[in-house]
Amino acid sequence: MRKTLLAVTLTVCFFAAAFPQPGFAEEKAKQTGQADLAANAKSAILMDADTGTIIYEKNSHDKLPPASITKIMTMLLTMEAIDSGKLKLTDKVRTSEYAASMGGSQIFLEPGEEMTVDEMLKGIAMASGNDASVAIAEKIAGTEESFVQMMNDKAKQLGLKDTHFANCNGLPAENHYSSAHDIAVISRELLKHKDITKYTGTYQDYLRKDSKKPFWLVNTNKLVRFYTGADGLKTGYTSEARFCLSATAVKDGLRAVAVVLGEPNTKTRNEEVSKMFDYMFSQYSMHTIFKPGDTIGTIKVNKGDVKELTLTAGQTYSVLLRKTVNAEGIRHELQVPKEVRAPVQAGQVLGKLVVYQGDKVLKEFELKSPEQIGKAGWWKLFKRTASKLFLVD
Repeated sequence: MRKTLLAVTLTVCFFAAAFPQPGFAEEKAKQTGQADLAANAKSAILMDADTGTIIYEKNSHDKLPPASITKIMTMLLTMEAIDSGKLKLTDKVRTSEYAASMGGSQIFLEPGEEMTVDEMLKGIAMASGNDASVAIAEKIAGTEESFVQMMNDKAKQLGLKDTHFANCNGLPAENHYSSAHDIAVISRELLKHKDITKYTGTYQDYLRKDSKKPFWLVNTNKLVRFYTGADGLKTGYTSEARFCLSATAVKDGLRAVAVVLGEPNTKTRNEEVSKMFDYMFSQYSMHTIFKPGDTIGTIKVNKGDVKELTLTAGQTYSVLLRKTVNAEGIRHELQVPKEVRAPVQAGQVLGKLVVYQGDKVLKEFELKSPEQIGKAGWWKLFKRTASKLFLVD
Protein backbone atom coordinates (compact mmCIF):
# COMPACT_ATOMS: atom_id res chain seq x y z
CA MET A 1 0.00 0.00 0.00
CA ARG A 2 1.41 3.40 -0.87
CA LYS A 3 1.99 5.75 2.02
CA THR A 4 0.46 8.74 0.30
CA LEU A 5 -3.26 8.97 1.05
CA LEU A 6 -5.78 10.62 -1.18
CA ALA A 7 -8.21 12.93 0.62
CA VAL A 8 -11.48 12.85 -1.30
CA THR A 9 -14.47 14.72 0.07
CA LEU A 10 -17.50 12.43 -0.08
CA THR A 11 -20.71 12.08 1.88
CA VAL A 12 -19.96 8.49 2.60
CA CYS A 13 -18.58 5.70 4.71
CA PHE A 14 -18.74 1.93 4.52
CA PHE A 15 -18.12 -1.35 6.28
CA ALA A 16 -16.75 0.38 9.34
CA ALA A 17 -16.16 -0.02 12.99
CA ALA A 18 -16.74 3.40 14.45
CA PHE A 19 -14.74 4.96 17.23
CA PRO A 20 -16.13 8.24 18.58
CA GLN A 21 -13.86 11.27 18.74
CA PRO A 22 -14.34 14.38 20.87
CA GLY A 23 -16.79 16.65 19.10
CA PHE A 24 -19.99 18.62 19.25
CA ALA A 25 -22.36 16.03 20.61
CA GLU A 26 -19.90 14.70 23.14
CA GLU A 27 -19.64 17.69 25.47
CA LYS A 28 -20.15 16.46 29.01
CA ALA A 29 -22.62 17.85 31.53
CA LYS A 30 -19.88 19.56 33.51
CA GLN A 31 -18.76 21.31 30.31
CA THR A 32 -22.18 22.42 29.11
CA GLY A 33 -23.41 23.52 32.49
CA GLN A 34 -26.63 21.54 32.12
CA ALA A 35 -28.54 20.43 35.20
CA ASP A 36 -27.58 17.15 36.83
CA LEU A 37 -29.84 14.65 35.08
CA ALA A 38 -29.28 11.93 37.70
CA ALA A 39 -28.89 13.86 40.94
CA ASN A 40 -29.67 10.91 43.21
CA ALA A 41 -27.60 8.25 41.46
CA LYS A 42 -24.12 7.33 42.63
CA SER A 43 -23.10 6.93 39.01
CA ALA A 44 -24.79 7.51 35.65
CA ILE A 45 -24.26 7.83 31.92
CA LEU A 46 -26.38 8.71 28.87
CA MET A 47 -25.13 7.42 25.53
CA ASP A 48 -26.32 7.34 21.93
CA ALA A 49 -26.50 3.65 21.06
CA ASP A 50 -25.72 4.03 17.35
CA THR A 51 -22.58 6.16 17.58
CA GLY A 52 -21.42 5.57 21.14
CA THR A 53 -21.51 9.32 21.77
CA ILE A 54 -21.60 10.20 25.47
CA ILE A 55 -24.16 12.93 26.11
CA TYR A 56 -24.04 13.01 29.91
CA GLU A 57 -22.05 11.28 32.60
CA LYS A 58 -21.61 11.37 36.35
CA ASN A 59 -18.90 9.34 38.09
CA SER A 60 -19.28 7.00 35.13
CA HIS A 61 -16.07 5.05 35.75
CA ASP A 62 -16.65 4.37 39.46
CA LYS A 63 -16.41 0.64 40.16
CA LEU A 64 -19.66 -0.40 41.82
CA PRO A 65 -21.69 -3.59 42.38
CA PRO A 66 -23.95 -3.98 39.33
CA ALA A 67 -26.50 -6.42 40.82
CA SER A 68 -28.67 -8.03 38.12
CA ILE A 69 -27.47 -5.65 35.43
CA THR A 70 -24.76 -8.32 35.25
CA LYS A 71 -27.27 -10.33 33.21
CA ILE A 72 -26.79 -7.97 30.25
CA MET A 73 -23.44 -9.68 29.66
CA THR A 74 -25.08 -13.08 30.18
CA MET A 75 -27.68 -12.24 27.53
CA LEU A 76 -24.98 -10.91 25.19
CA LEU A 77 -23.02 -14.17 25.29
CA THR A 78 -26.26 -16.10 24.82
CA MET A 79 -27.20 -14.08 21.74
CA GLU A 80 -23.68 -14.55 20.34
CA ALA A 81 -23.98 -18.30 20.85
CA ILE A 82 -27.29 -18.24 18.95
CA ASP A 83 -25.86 -16.17 16.10
CA SER A 84 -22.83 -18.46 15.80
CA GLY A 85 -25.03 -21.54 15.55
CA LYS A 86 -23.77 -23.02 18.81
CA LEU A 87 -27.20 -22.59 20.31
CA LYS A 88 -30.76 -22.56 18.97
CA LEU A 89 -33.82 -20.95 20.50
CA THR A 90 -35.52 -24.35 20.41
CA ASP A 91 -32.70 -26.18 22.22
CA LYS A 92 -33.63 -27.62 25.59
CA VAL A 93 -31.76 -26.38 28.67
CA ARG A 94 -31.69 -28.75 31.63
CA THR A 95 -31.64 -27.26 35.13
CA SER A 96 -28.91 -28.57 37.42
CA GLU A 97 -29.32 -28.78 41.19
CA TYR A 98 -26.85 -25.92 41.48
CA ALA A 99 -28.84 -23.68 39.10
CA ALA A 100 -32.08 -24.49 40.92
CA SER A 101 -30.51 -23.53 44.25
CA MET A 102 -30.07 -19.88 43.31
CA GLY A 103 -31.86 -17.46 45.62
CA GLY A 104 -33.13 -13.96 44.95
CA SER A 105 -35.10 -13.29 41.77
CA GLN A 106 -35.95 -16.57 40.07
CA ILE A 107 -38.43 -18.44 37.90
CA PHE A 108 -38.44 -21.36 40.37
CA LEU A 109 -36.78 -23.95 38.19
CA GLU A 110 -36.75 -27.46 39.59
CA PRO A 111 -33.68 -29.71 39.38
CA GLY A 112 -33.92 -31.64 36.13
CA GLU A 113 -36.56 -29.31 34.67
CA GLU A 114 -36.09 -28.43 31.03
CA MET A 115 -36.98 -25.24 29.20
CA THR A 116 -36.04 -23.98 25.76
CA VAL A 117 -33.42 -21.29 25.24
CA ASP A 118 -36.27 -19.01 24.20
CA GLU A 119 -38.05 -19.57 27.51
CA MET A 120 -34.85 -19.13 29.51
CA LEU A 121 -34.22 -15.78 27.81
CA LYS A 122 -37.70 -14.66 28.82
CA GLY A 123 -36.97 -15.70 32.37
CA ILE A 124 -33.69 -13.79 32.43
CA ALA A 125 -34.79 -10.63 30.62
CA MET A 126 -38.22 -10.18 32.20
CA ALA A 127 -38.12 -11.86 35.62
CA SER A 128 -34.35 -11.49 36.23
CA GLY A 129 -34.13 -15.20 36.95
CA ASN A 130 -30.89 -16.03 38.75
CA ASP A 131 -31.64 -19.74 38.29
CA ALA A 132 -32.27 -19.30 34.54
CA SER A 133 -29.00 -17.36 34.19
CA VAL A 134 -26.96 -20.17 35.72
CA ALA A 135 -28.83 -22.84 33.73
CA ILE A 136 -28.09 -21.16 30.40
CA ALA A 137 -24.49 -20.43 31.46
CA GLU A 138 -24.00 -24.15 32.11
CA LYS A 139 -25.62 -24.99 28.78
CA ILE A 140 -23.19 -22.74 26.89
CA ALA A 141 -19.95 -23.29 28.81
CA GLY A 142 -20.44 -26.46 30.84
CA THR A 143 -20.00 -24.74 34.19
CA GLU A 144 -20.79 -21.30 35.55
CA GLU A 145 -17.08 -20.81 36.26
CA SER A 146 -16.21 -21.35 32.60
CA PHE A 147 -19.00 -19.03 31.54
CA VAL A 148 -17.78 -16.32 33.92
CA GLN A 149 -14.36 -16.60 32.29
CA MET A 150 -16.07 -16.01 28.95
CA MET A 151 -17.75 -12.94 30.45
CA ASN A 152 -14.44 -11.49 31.60
CA ASP A 153 -12.80 -12.32 28.27
CA LYS A 154 -15.60 -10.48 26.49
CA ALA A 155 -15.15 -7.49 28.78
CA LYS A 156 -11.47 -7.35 27.81
CA GLN A 157 -12.36 -7.69 24.14
CA LEU A 158 -14.67 -4.69 24.45
CA GLY A 159 -11.86 -2.68 26.07
CA LEU A 160 -13.60 -2.36 29.43
CA LYS A 161 -11.36 -1.21 32.29
CA ASP A 162 -13.82 -1.02 35.19
CA THR A 163 -15.38 -4.49 35.10
CA HIS A 164 -14.77 -7.88 36.65
CA PHE A 165 -17.38 -10.61 36.99
CA ALA A 166 -17.52 -13.33 39.64
CA ASN A 167 -20.85 -14.84 38.63
CA CYS A 168 -23.38 -14.69 35.80
CA ASN A 169 -26.39 -13.29 37.66
CA GLY A 170 -25.20 -10.44 39.88
CA LEU A 171 -25.78 -11.98 43.29
CA PRO A 172 -23.43 -10.37 45.83
CA ALA A 173 -19.89 -11.72 45.47
CA GLU A 174 -16.35 -10.60 46.17
CA ASN A 175 -14.50 -9.00 43.26
CA HIS A 176 -17.72 -8.53 41.24
CA TYR A 177 -18.02 -4.97 39.94
CA SER A 178 -18.62 -2.77 36.93
CA SER A 179 -19.25 0.89 36.07
CA ALA A 180 -22.01 2.89 34.41
CA HIS A 181 -19.70 3.45 31.43
CA ASP A 182 -18.86 -0.22 30.98
CA ILE A 183 -22.48 -1.30 31.40
CA ALA A 184 -23.50 1.18 28.69
CA VAL A 185 -20.89 -0.30 26.34
CA ILE A 186 -22.11 -3.86 27.04
CA SER A 187 -25.71 -2.69 26.57
CA ARG A 188 -24.83 -1.09 23.25
CA GLU A 189 -23.20 -4.34 22.14
CA LEU A 190 -26.25 -6.35 23.17
CA LEU A 191 -28.53 -4.03 21.19
CA LYS A 192 -26.67 -4.99 18.01
CA HIS A 193 -28.62 -8.24 18.31
CA LYS A 194 -31.97 -6.92 17.11
CA ASP A 195 -34.02 -9.81 18.49
CA ILE A 196 -33.06 -9.08 22.10
CA THR A 197 -35.70 -6.36 22.52
CA LYS A 198 -38.35 -9.00 21.82
CA TYR A 199 -37.48 -10.24 25.29
CA THR A 200 -36.41 -7.09 27.13
CA GLY A 201 -39.23 -4.97 25.71
CA THR A 202 -42.12 -7.32 26.53
CA TYR A 203 -44.07 -6.30 29.62
CA GLN A 204 -45.79 -9.58 30.44
CA ASP A 205 -45.82 -13.20 29.30
CA TYR A 206 -46.07 -16.74 30.65
CA LEU A 207 -43.80 -19.69 31.27
CA ARG A 208 -45.18 -23.23 31.63
CA LYS A 209 -48.39 -21.80 30.16
CA ASP A 210 -49.93 -25.17 29.33
CA SER A 211 -48.85 -26.86 32.54
CA LYS A 212 -50.60 -27.21 35.90
CA LYS A 213 -48.35 -24.49 37.30
CA PRO A 214 -48.18 -21.59 34.79
CA PHE A 215 -45.76 -18.85 35.76
CA TRP A 216 -46.77 -15.27 35.02
CA LEU A 217 -43.87 -13.07 33.93
CA VAL A 218 -44.01 -9.32 34.54
CA ASN A 219 -41.06 -7.24 33.41
CA THR A 220 -39.11 -5.77 36.31
CA ASN A 221 -38.41 -2.73 34.08
CA LYS A 222 -41.66 -0.76 34.27
CA LEU A 223 -40.41 1.81 31.73
CA VAL A 224 -41.20 -0.62 28.91
CA ARG A 225 -44.86 -0.02 29.76
CA PHE A 226 -44.87 3.57 30.94
CA TYR A 227 -42.26 5.33 28.75
CA THR A 228 -43.09 5.50 25.05
CA GLY A 229 -40.31 3.90 23.00
CA ALA A 230 -38.64 2.07 25.91
CA ASP A 231 -37.87 -1.57 25.10
CA GLY A 232 -35.23 -2.70 27.59
CA LEU A 233 -32.85 -3.55 29.02
CA LYS A 234 -32.32 -4.70 32.63
CA THR A 235 -32.97 -3.71 36.23
CA GLY A 236 -30.90 -4.61 39.27
CA TYR A 237 -31.12 -4.48 43.04
CA THR A 238 -29.21 -5.69 46.06
CA SER A 239 -28.91 -4.04 49.46
CA GLU A 240 -25.32 -3.16 48.58
CA ALA A 241 -25.87 -1.99 45.00
CA ARG A 242 -29.23 -0.29 45.69
CA PHE A 243 -31.49 0.29 42.71
CA CYS A 244 -29.84 0.07 39.30
CA LEU A 245 -31.04 0.20 35.70
CA SER A 246 -29.65 0.03 32.21
CA ALA A 247 -32.47 1.25 29.99
CA THR A 248 -32.92 1.90 26.30
CA ALA A 249 -35.53 3.76 24.29
CA VAL A 250 -35.93 4.78 20.65
CA LYS A 251 -37.58 7.86 19.15
CA ASP A 252 -37.30 9.65 15.80
CA GLY A 253 -34.44 7.42 14.68
CA LEU A 254 -32.44 7.90 17.90
CA ARG A 255 -31.71 5.09 20.33
CA ALA A 256 -30.63 6.08 23.82
CA VAL A 257 -28.90 4.01 26.47
CA ALA A 258 -29.17 5.34 30.03
CA VAL A 259 -27.50 3.69 33.01
CA VAL A 260 -27.96 4.63 36.66
CA LEU A 261 -26.34 2.88 39.64
CA GLY A 262 -27.03 3.30 43.33
CA GLU A 263 -30.44 4.98 43.14
CA PRO A 264 -32.40 5.22 46.45
CA ASN A 265 -35.63 3.62 45.18
CA THR A 266 -37.41 2.44 42.02
CA LYS A 267 -39.49 5.61 41.65
CA THR A 268 -36.44 7.89 41.63
CA ARG A 269 -34.57 5.46 39.39
CA ASN A 270 -37.32 5.48 36.76
CA GLU A 271 -37.88 9.24 37.00
CA GLU A 272 -34.22 10.05 36.47
CA VAL A 273 -33.81 7.66 33.56
CA SER A 274 -36.95 9.13 31.97
CA LYS A 275 -35.44 12.58 32.46
CA MET A 276 -32.28 11.48 30.69
CA PHE A 277 -34.30 10.11 27.77
CA ASP A 278 -36.35 13.31 27.54
CA TYR A 279 -33.18 15.39 27.45
CA MET A 280 -31.58 13.40 24.63
CA PHE A 281 -34.68 13.25 22.46
CA SER A 282 -35.40 16.97 22.87
CA GLN A 283 -31.85 18.22 22.34
CA TYR A 284 -30.31 15.92 19.71
CA SER A 285 -30.99 14.61 16.22
CA MET A 286 -29.25 12.21 13.87
CA HIS A 287 -27.66 13.49 10.66
CA THR A 288 -27.38 10.66 8.14
CA ILE A 289 -24.20 10.58 6.08
CA PHE A 290 -25.22 7.72 3.79
CA LYS A 291 -27.55 4.75 3.55
CA PRO A 292 -26.83 1.05 2.97
CA GLY A 293 -26.20 0.04 -0.63
CA ASP A 294 -24.75 3.35 -1.79
CA THR A 295 -21.78 2.93 -4.14
CA ILE A 296 -19.29 5.48 -2.96
CA GLY A 297 -16.20 5.05 -5.11
CA THR A 298 -13.40 2.67 -6.02
CA ILE A 299 -9.79 1.93 -5.13
CA LYS A 300 -7.42 0.49 -7.73
CA VAL A 301 -5.93 -2.90 -6.90
CA ASN A 302 -2.38 -3.44 -8.13
CA LYS A 303 -1.90 -6.97 -9.56
CA GLY A 304 -5.22 -8.15 -8.14
CA ASP A 305 -7.58 -10.65 -9.70
CA VAL A 306 -9.90 -7.65 -10.05
CA LYS A 307 -8.67 -4.22 -11.08
CA GLU A 308 -10.75 -2.22 -8.63
CA LEU A 309 -12.30 -2.58 -5.21
CA THR A 310 -15.80 -1.07 -5.07
CA LEU A 311 -16.63 0.80 -1.90
CA THR A 312 -20.28 0.20 -1.01
CA ALA A 313 -22.12 1.31 2.12
CA GLY A 314 -22.85 -1.72 4.24
CA GLN A 315 -25.00 0.04 6.83
CA THR A 316 -26.35 3.45 7.77
CA TYR A 317 -23.72 5.83 9.11
CA SER A 318 -24.67 8.97 10.94
CA VAL A 319 -23.43 11.63 13.32
CA LEU A 320 -25.29 12.84 16.38
CA LEU A 321 -25.80 16.61 16.46
CA ARG A 322 -27.41 19.10 18.74
CA LYS A 323 -30.59 20.42 17.17
CA THR A 324 -29.13 23.92 17.35
CA VAL A 325 -26.28 22.91 15.01
CA ASN A 326 -26.58 23.68 11.30
CA ALA A 327 -26.01 20.36 9.52
CA GLU A 328 -25.11 22.19 6.30
CA GLY A 329 -21.71 22.92 7.83
CA ILE A 330 -20.87 19.23 8.12
CA ARG A 331 -18.38 17.84 5.61
CA HIS A 332 -16.87 14.39 5.14
CA GLU A 333 -13.38 13.54 4.02
CA LEU A 334 -12.61 10.02 2.85
CA GLN A 335 -8.93 9.23 3.36
CA VAL A 336 -7.96 6.15 1.35
CA PRO A 337 -4.97 5.28 -0.84
CA LYS A 338 -5.08 5.72 -4.61
CA GLU A 339 -4.07 2.10 -4.95
CA VAL A 340 -3.62 -1.04 -2.84
CA ARG A 341 -1.49 -4.05 -3.71
CA ALA A 342 -3.00 -7.53 -3.87
CA PRO A 343 -3.69 -9.64 -1.93
CA VAL A 344 -6.30 -7.70 0.07
CA GLN A 345 -7.89 -9.46 3.03
CA ALA A 346 -11.56 -9.09 3.93
CA GLY A 347 -11.68 -6.68 6.85
CA GLN A 348 -8.29 -5.19 6.05
CA VAL A 349 -8.12 -1.55 7.12
CA LEU A 350 -7.88 0.68 4.06
CA GLY A 351 -8.21 4.15 5.54
CA LYS A 352 -10.74 6.25 7.37
CA LEU A 353 -13.56 8.70 6.96
CA VAL A 354 -13.24 11.93 8.93
CA VAL A 355 -16.35 14.01 9.67
CA TYR A 356 -15.77 17.73 10.22
CA GLN A 357 -17.67 20.82 11.24
CA GLY A 358 -15.45 23.51 9.80
CA ASP A 359 -11.96 22.50 10.90
CA LYS A 360 -13.17 20.60 13.96
CA VAL A 361 -13.19 16.79 13.85
CA LEU A 362 -16.58 15.47 14.95
CA LYS A 363 -16.10 11.77 14.27
CA GLU A 364 -13.89 9.25 12.56
CA PHE A 365 -14.81 5.91 10.99
CA GLU A 366 -12.24 3.19 10.30
CA LEU A 367 -12.71 1.80 6.80
CA LYS A 368 -12.19 -1.89 6.01
CA SER A 369 -12.25 -3.96 2.85
CA PRO A 370 -15.63 -5.62 2.29
CA GLU A 371 -14.11 -8.58 0.46
CA GLN A 372 -10.98 -10.61 -0.15
CA ILE A 373 -9.06 -9.96 -3.36
CA GLY A 374 -6.34 -12.37 -4.44
CA LYS A 375 -3.37 -11.90 -6.70
CA ALA A 376 -3.94 -12.16 -10.44
CA GLY A 377 -2.28 -15.01 -12.33
CA TRP A 378 0.40 -14.34 -14.93
CA TRP A 379 -1.99 -14.93 -17.85
CA LYS A 380 -4.48 -12.36 -16.59
CA LEU A 381 -1.68 -9.86 -16.03
CA PHE A 382 -0.33 -10.58 -19.51
CA LYS A 383 -3.77 -9.93 -21.07
CA ARG A 384 -4.06 -6.65 -19.18
CA THR A 385 -0.67 -5.55 -20.45
CA ALA A 386 -1.54 -6.63 -23.97
CA SER A 387 -4.83 -4.75 -23.89
CA LYS A 388 -2.96 -1.56 -23.11
CA LEU A 389 -0.49 -2.17 -25.94
CA PHE A 390 -2.88 -3.49 -28.61
CA LEU A 391 -6.27 -2.34 -27.29
CA VAL A 392 -7.52 -5.95 -26.95
CA ASP A 393 -8.66 -7.89 -23.93
